[in-house]
Amino acid sequence: MKFKYLLLLSLCLGVFTVSAQSSLGRGRQHVRLFQYEDSLNSFRRKLDSLLADPTLSQVAKYQVLRERMGDSKPGIEYNSLFLPPTFYKSVSHNNFSLDKTPTPLDKTMLGLYLTRPDLVVRTEAQLSDIGGTVDAELIHIDHAPEIVDQVAPKAIEPVAAPVDVVILKPNFWAFTGDHYLQFLQNYVSSNWYKGGESNYSMVGSITLNADYNNKQKLKWDNRLEMKLGFQTSREDTKHSFRTSENLLRLTSKLGLQASKKWYYTAQVMGYTQFVRQWKSNSDELTTEFMGPFVMNISLGMDYNVMWLKKRLTGTAHLAPLAYNFKYVHRSILAVRYGIEENKHQLHDFGSQFTIDLNWKFSDNISWKTRFYGYTTYERAELEWENTFTFQFNKWISTKLFVYPRFDDGVARIDNHGYWQLKEYMSIGFSYSF
Repeated sequence: MKFKYLLLLSLCLGVFTVSAQSSLGRGRQHVRLFQYEDSLNSFRRKLDSLLADPTLSQVAKYQVLRERMGDSKPGIEYNSLFLPPTFYKSVSHNNFSLDKTPTPLDKTMLGLYLTRPDLVVRTEAQLSDIGGTVDAELIHIDHAPEIVDQVAPKAIEPVAAPVDVVILKPNFWAFTGDHYLQFLQNYVSSNWYKGGESNYSMVGSITLNADYNNKQKLKWDNRLEMKLGFQTSREDTKHSFRTSENLLRLTSKLGLQASKKWYYTAQVMGYTQFVRQWKSNSDELTTEFMGPFVMNISLGMDYNVMWLKKRLTGTAHLAPLAYNFKYVHRSILAVRYGIEENKHQLHDFGSQFTIDLNWKFSDNISWKTRFYGYTTYERAELEWENTFTFQFNKWISTKLFVYPRFDDGVARIDNHGYWQLKEYMSIGFSYSF
């Protein structure tokens, strides 16, 4: 009977002890819960006060928060406090490693693991299978610039530096030319007005052009042509050398634009010879410097030729009014050049035309021609100079020169009438610029 009472008393004491311990545990749990809630409220107040500070920028607020929490990633890394309690390996590693300094979050989580392990319901591996947490990243927000910053003028500091003033004047002049020195086979008809004979010889030529064009209304073209050639003749026993080419000619044209391709033009052309020339095996003089000298002044219009994709270029001068002057120093040359006997000069008026063309058939073959005519309506002069050039390279070329001429103001020769002809073919050096 006594044993039953002792057993009943033991059971009552055990129930009381378990109940007391349960009450004590629940009391401690409530105390920790209140402390955790207070810490969260304190953190929220600090965060609110920090975010409300108008003196700090958004980046500066995150920087201060980083310093206060002791971690390089502010804000979102504290989501573990609001997730179901989970065991993280990094907590124990940071708390018990010699080279790590635990953060307040690490200490809080360690206290949870030690005091209430029964609340830890999952592991970090399980959380990774679900999806894991998101690492915090510092986000920098660029605010749109103020309108004043975009349109406000910026002060430019003046820089004092020496400046060289260069005044460039427009250059309306163009200078071109070509030269050649060649060896040739020469044919001259027996009634050539300057004399000469067929033979082999050497000839040199220089052509210089100085053209002015102000790209508006005025144009002034100048051309100087110089040709001089010598030959030896076995049949001529009186002279060691004879001339095969002997020309000095200057042409100048002043034009005022009338339309796109037409110009009102005044032209002056004058030509003579360099040296004297005699008939073969004779002392009879046929030509000399200023014997003859011919000058032609004309008023008319010029047409600029630019055809066949600029391969055929040149000018055509048409003058209904022209004055022609011819002079010889020796009266013995007067009749030979259409001047009355024992006189030195000839003056007449008429019409004149000059056509200068250059046709480039290909890169190596070209044709240069000059067709000149003058008439007083009583007599006429026609000259047609043709030069065909076959260019082997920049320096070597072959030239074929054909020069028919008509003049009914001189004595008629039965074999040729009033026609005269000169022709030669040569090969040698040439250069153009």
